[in-house]
Amino acid sequence: MYFKDFEIRWSDVDANRHLANSAYINFMSHTRMAFLIEQGFDHKTMAIHEIGPVVFYEHVYYFKEAFPGKPIKVSLEIMGLSEDGKFFEFHHNFYNHKGENIARCEMMGAWIDLKTRKLTGLTEELLNKFSEIEKGEHFKVLTKEDSRKFMKIPKNL
Repeated sequence: MYFKDFEIRWSDVDANRHLANSAYINFMSHTRMAFLIEQGFDHKTMAIHEIGPVVFYEHVYYFKEAFPGKPIKVSLEIMGLSEDGKFFEFHHNFYNHKGENIARCEMMGAWIDLKTRKLTGLTEELLNKFSEIEKGEHFKVLTKEDSRKFMKIPKNL
């Protein structure tokens, strides 16, 4: 499991003086990018392969408040990956300074080809990097159907 530590800044707090929803999203995004960079998916590598990660959804469950002056820790576990590496599922947990689980998030995303602007699988080289990373206890091989399990589609005006 991967962990990233954060200090709650003034700009991370909402009108209720606790950690804002947008800050949770930002901390998860930062954790994911730090993790990917450490695994060799840095900006240079993504630019060479002309790919970028996209988020389909982030379902966040809040259990306890977090306040400024107390550090938090955000975890990341790989819970799913498609055979071609196109789709991925990460789970995040937030822990306060006492080690209490204060929030959880389940997110799913994919890789987009920055030239065609379409979803794409990973090259063999990049897929091999992902295959070497430790997976979560309930890891599963994802299918296209897994990415559509909530069946949300756009509605035009």
